[in-house]
Amino acid sequence: MAVCNFVPLFPSPCPNFLTNIAEIGKTKLFSRIAGKTTCAKWRIDKNLIATTNLSIQREYQNGHSFMDEFDIVHKRKLENIKQLLLESKEEDPIESLILINAIQRLAIDHHFQEEIETILRGHYVATSISVFGFYSLRDVSLLFRLLRQEGYPVPADVFHNFKGKDGKFKGHLRRDVRGLMELYEASQLNLQGEDILDEAAKYTSQILSERLPELDSEIVSHTLMYPYHKSVARLTANFHLKKSFEGINKCEKPLKELASLDFCMVQRIYQQELLQISTWWEELGLAKELKLARDQPTKWYIWSLAAMTDPSLSEQRIDLTKSIAFIYYIDDIFDLYGKPDELTLFTEAINRWEHAAIENLPEYMKICCKALINTTNEIGYKIYRKHGYNPIDYLRKTWASLCNAFLVESKWFASHELPKADEYLENGKVSSGVHVVLVFSFFLTNVVGSTGNAVHLEDISDLTSSVSTILRLWDDLGSAKDEQQDGKDGSFVECYMKEHRGSSIVQAREHVNNLISSEWKRLNKESFRLNQLSASSITKASLNVARMVPLMYSYNDNQRLSILEEHVKSTLFDEICLDCHLWNQEEHN
Repeated sequence: MAVCNFVPLFPSPCPNFLTNIAEIGKTKLFSRIAGKTTCAKWRIDKNLIATTNLSIQREYQNGHSFMDEFDIVHKRKLENIKQLLLESKEEDPIESLILINAIQRLAIDHHFQEEIETILRGHYVATSISVFGFYSLRDVSLLFRLLRQEGYPVPADVFHNFKGKDGKFKGHLRRDVRGLMELYEASQLNLQGEDILDEAAKYTSQILSERLPELDSEIVSHTLMYPYHKSVARLTANFHLKKSFEGINKCEKPLKELASLDFCMVQRIYQQELLQISTWWEELGLAKELKLARDQPTKWYIWSLAAMTDPSLSEQRIDLTKSIAFIYYIDDIFDLYGKPDELTLFTEAINRWEHAAIENLPEYMKICCKALINTTNEIGYKIYRKHGYNPIDYLRKTWASLCNAFLVESKWFASHELPKADEYLENGKVSSGVHVVLVFSFFLTNVVGSTGNAVHLEDISDLTSSVSTILRLWDDLGSAKDEQQDGKDGSFVECYMKEHRGSSIVQAREHVNNLISSEWKRLNKESFRLNQLSASSITKASLNVARMVPLMYSYNDNQRLSILEEHVKSTLFDEICLDCHLWNQEEHN
């Protein structure tokens, strides 16, 4: 079964609220979801988006539009939750932590950054001297995770209190399912040398997996598969909307009502962005030039959605998606189309970054080069107008580096001489395209200005290196080629096995998994450092790109990204039933 076209739909309220939109909700979420094609195109049906868009603006009663009522209720719910947060801080410190956890998992934390920062700073000051002042495994683990992910220097030694004299975790902890789940979550923020967190990860995953048959298997399985620190909250928010949160009884109903409203508002923003991207890509015309090249605007957009989840960053997501589209397209030129001499000329043209250098290229390369230069210059000019500095030199250098790395790989594979594994990985970190994504993200989110000139591009080099290493190694672990493309691609595993004669494929893959684990520890360390410099926008983008990697490269036996497809469907196309009018009445009663 293959997905040919994603068909975005706006969230349809309950029938007693907006019948006309609810009727549209009956349209199929996926066009020809059971089609016979073997390649998921990751494209959208723009006509259906346009149809649903008309109904959003229609008046429904007393001259007020749906969106007017929607916004009013959303603002009231927002203020309600802010008040509950402040009350929980004073009345029950534990509940304030649980409430923050729920807010983050529902992907609405961007509304409460100041409140969350105030509460966590208070916890850190009050508990840094003692053993956190909390005594249960759940409470210590939750506070540790919430503080550390915000950059507070919390030592992993706090977990030694849960070990016995034999140096092992105490036996009674096996029965504390909630505590084990929180300890597993906390262990994901480990750094190099923190053996106790490595041990905690193995201990908790083993026990929780063993006890799955007797537990709420869906919640536990979800925790093991999608720990918060290694997942994109925006993509898992819909799951948590359908589940209960322990410990926030009086807050749960208004919190989920706000999250439902926010989900629909953000979903509508994302759908409009996806429409713009699809229109831009179609009008650019590159897909018509190379029939075998990937034509996947939805997939490219998901990278940007993950990197910049804040709904206010709409223009930035669109511009970042444009750069990602070119990464994929140029990769296909090198893998599927270009001859050696043509690829050399193409790389030289990108390095020179001028239209005169394009004239001797084949027509399909010429069209790509012109589009890349024009699009990048436009983005650079927008950044200049908005933030007062021109990043074009940095942006063009990222494209030159990418093409240089692609050219090196193409020469390796054309000669049938594989490099050593380390040499392959160093070049592969650049050819992954991560540095292009993060350099564009750096300037699009104005990191220099937002940190008071404290963080510059060179300051994120280690961050970029870790994310690109994770992507390159995960990509090479992939169980299938990208959607049946017969490109000339290499593999770290292949290079490693050639260099280490006698190594089995199992041993090579285990080595790669260990490298990924170590790189995550480096990424954690660098993220914590930059968070202390208030560079949260680029650290979040970097972490979210790394979090997306398993979803983007976990192909099933049918060469499909079935898990990613489900996340996309849940985030962009699933409907949530709302009755804002009823909620409005409840608040006034």
